[in-house]
Amino acid sequence: MDQIALLGSNLISPPIIAFATGLAAVWAKSDLKFPAQIYQGLTIYLLISIGYKGGSSLAVTGMGPLMLPLGATLFIGSAIPVTVFFITRTFLKFNSPDSAAMAAHYGSVSAVTFMVCLAFLDHLKVGYEAFMPAVMAAMEIPAIFVALLLAKTQTKRDPIPFHKAFREILTGKSLILLGCGLAAGIVAGTDGRARLDPFLVAPFYGALMLFLLEMGLVAGEKLKDAREAGWPLILFAIVAPVVQGAFGLLLGYAIQLSQGGAVVFAVLAASASYIAAPAAVRVALPQANPGYYVTASLGITFPFNLTLGIPLLYGLSFLLY
Repeated sequence: MDQIALLGSNLISPPIIAFATGLAAVWAKSDLKFPAQIYQGLTIYLLISIGYKGGSSLAVTGMGPLMLPLGATLFIGSAIPVTVFFITRTFLKFNSPDSAAMAAHYGSVSAVTFMVCLAFLDHLKVGYEAFMPAVMAAMEIPAIFVALLLAKTQTKRDPIPFHKAFREILTGKSLILLGCGLAAGIVAGTDGRARLDPFLVAPFYGALMLFLLEMGLVAGEKLKDAREAGWPLILFAIVAPVVQGAFGLLLGYAIQLSQGGAVVFAVLAASASYIAAPAAVRVALPQANPGYYVTASLGITFPFNLTLGIPLLYGLSFLLY
């Protein structure tokens, strides 16, 4: 499948159509609203479902193959925030707290982008390693701590309260729900999976579509702030995921992931967090400007990755595989 056909296939997929509908509703000033309780319920379901599918596969393949990918995850999860910090300090002229906030967001990951990538590969019938949900969970932590360390060492302000950030990350719903799903998938056994699959696997695609409708509404509101942020920030939010994703693709190839696994790894590297990172940044860097890091990660990078970034990285993977 060539790049144009691949892009077209992704843009007309049901989840992306749902996301675009949310964006269009904001621009049209529609009264469409998503009940908060349903949004929270979908979040819980999707994260548990991802963890469960990964745990079910890990029960078959074992933990041995995960060691090298985890090492690569810690490396890239530390390298990206350092790079982002100094690029935003040098070229965007951000102060230390704002640069550290950007580093935390772009070094950490987006669970929703990860979900869409899996759905994209499943649609194309491209396989990937079973342990990728565990890789996603592992990549969320090092970037935030590296970013906070940079904020502490590059400014003369009061020390950053690491213990508060640590608690925010470890008790955040993303890690807890993923861990619950992973554990359930590992211990379920054949009979347990036969009972759980109709609930945790079969409805996943439809639930993702509903979730992305809400995310389109949220991202549409943040896109309004992009004009105030200025072109340098907008350019960064588009170029950064491409460069980070290409680096992740090369690293995935170097550690001998399958083509699908390398694409997932690349998408994780390219994504920007808007759940775990904002929670940690609000506690540790209250002086950082949300108009920068929320607008860039959720308003620009997130829709770019969903519509263009994922098929672009998949297309680039054929240069290696």
